[in-house]
Amino acid sequence: MRALGRVVIGLLITAIIAVGMVAGLTLLYRYQKTPLPLQDQCLARVAERSVALDTEQAHNAAIIVGVAVNRELVPRASTIALATVYQESGIHNLDYGDRDSLGLFQQRPSQGWGTQTQVQDPVYATNRFFDALLQVDGWQAGNVNDVAQAVQRSGHPRGYARHVENARRIASSLTGETPASFSCLVRTPPAGDPAGMAAFLTRSLPAGTVVTHTPEAVTVKAATGRAAWAAAHLAVATTAVYGTAGVEVGARSWTPSRDSFAAWEGEPDNATTVTIRFPAQITPSPPR
Repeated sequence: MRALGRVVIGLLITAIIAVGMVAGLTLLYRYQKTPLPLQDQCLARVAERSVALDTEQAHNAAIIVGVAVNRELVPRASTIALATVYQESGIHNLDYGDRDSLGLFQQRPSQGWGTQTQVQDPVYATNRFFDALLQVDGWQAGNVNDVAQAVQRSGHPRGYARHVENARRIASSLTGETPASFSCLVRTPPAGDPAGMAAFLTRSLPAGTVVTHTPEAVTVKAATGRAAWAAAHLAVATTAVYGTAGVEVGARSWTPSRDSFAAWEGEPDNATTVTIRFPAQITPSPPR
């Protein structure tokens, strides 16, 4: 009986240690604003370093960068915005916060940022952030942390600094500055939604970009190679939302895998046309 008791106590101690380790790792990943290892996620690979995002973070980052690209702001604007939301919300669209703070940027309706509904709309919130950013003298060259603080007026004025490098790499990838640098692993993608993807890219790309779609594909004709790669990476980043089945930029292509991060294949070229493919739609057989 004593031996059995020692075994039971040993198992209980082991279980407690295991639970503690899991809880500790979860807290660590939350502090670092990164997804847990087994979550569906995306990677931005820039300058020999990878930055991981969960699929919700990737979608929100795509919205933020898409607003900046549509407004034809330099990539630095996206870096500042992403460093800000890393600190404020972990790049999640929160429905809670300190006092009346809400949304990606934790904007406060009582401070004139908009209504509760508006500041929880990522497109609206991002546009309001950029409106304020453009009023900051020297934002194009100033310290990213200090510029973000000038907009946010946070009680933690140095909090943005630790997110700058991650933000810079994500911005470089999603704005198209670094081609073939974004990939996602989505184990159970949703049904393809080319109309939704086309609407998203239309509002996310510069004026003059032509976006068309059929039931099987979205085609983007961009003015520059960088805009084409922005479209391609934004499409990859929203795979978990629109069910992307493949992306082509000229001779380069990305085909998602359900068990690993798919690499971009093919040789670089100067293509400005992007094709985003979707699973073939199955037409149900008529009743007999």
